[in-house]
Amino acid sequence: MCQVEECMRKLLYGMIVLSLLVGKVTSAEAGVSIGIGLPNVSIGINLPLYPQLVAVPGYPVYYAPGVAGNYFFYDGMYWVYQDDNWYASSWYNGPWGFVEPEVVPLFVLRVPVRYYRQPPHYFRGWQPNAPPRWGQHWGHEWERRHSGWNRWNKASAPRRAPLPTYQRHYSGDRYPRAEQQHTLRNKSYRYQPRDKAVRQHLQRHGDQADPRARSQQPRGENVQRSAPTHVAPQQRPSAPQEQRRQPGATQQRERQAPRVQEREQRSHDRGESHDSGRGQGQDKDDERGRGRNH
Repeated sequence: MCQVEECMRKLLYGMIVLSLLVGKVTSAEAGVSIGIGLPNVSIGINLPLYPQLVAVPGYPVYYAPGVAGNYFFYDGMYWVYQDDNWYASSWYNGPWGFVEPEVVPLFVLRVPVRYYRQPPHYFRGWQPNAPPRWGQHWGHEWERRHSGWNRWNKASAPRRAPLPTYQRHYSGDRYPRAEQQHTLRNKSYRYQPRDKAVRQHLQRHGDQADPRARSQQPRGENVQRSAPTHVAPQQRPSAPQEQRRQPGATQQRERQAPRVQEREQRSHDRGESHDSGRGQGQDKDDERGRGRNH
């Protein structure tokens, strides 16, 4: 009897522990938390609707005041800072891709501390109107490779990219799968990133393989590359061909030269005979004239 009661107590204890673990997992999935792993693998970002995005004054960046996370939009992409890592996506609810600190766009890193809705603990004591001290956090090597990253002319800041508001129509069960997102984005969002780091990130994750962009590439480049192989040999013969043609032309000119001289000589002789005839006739007329006078 005691053994049965002991087994029941162990079973009940196991069920309680299991229920607690399930409850923690469920609550984590239900909350609007932000986290990310490998590309196309979401580990905790759940935005049921397109978030409200507000412009950061003086920066070409938006932030999401209603999202419980460090959520930004810059140059056509969404950027999240969570657990000391940066992640990016072309859609507001992922899937996301990990971004190395070396290639995070500088304008994203320059956003002041006050716009981080869930700043990490090491942000404490930093000036709210200044950007995070990334060099202090990521180390001297990062600071050396990004020397002067926070020195820029705010008057020459680029314009903010247009918001992809078409994504408001895709929420809940209508949120597209990863393989559908690229097609929808190319169809509804014509903006092309200006920032080199953003373009590289899109290319790395296959999101920039845009058939429309390739079809708009000037075709003249291909024509110019192929033209010399077909046109140039016809327009300008090679040196051996010119050497073969030149002797023949010289011989032809040499054969024609005597003929030309003969024709010129005949013309000259005809001219002299004609002039001499005219001269004899003129002498006879002069004699007749002198006879009449006598």
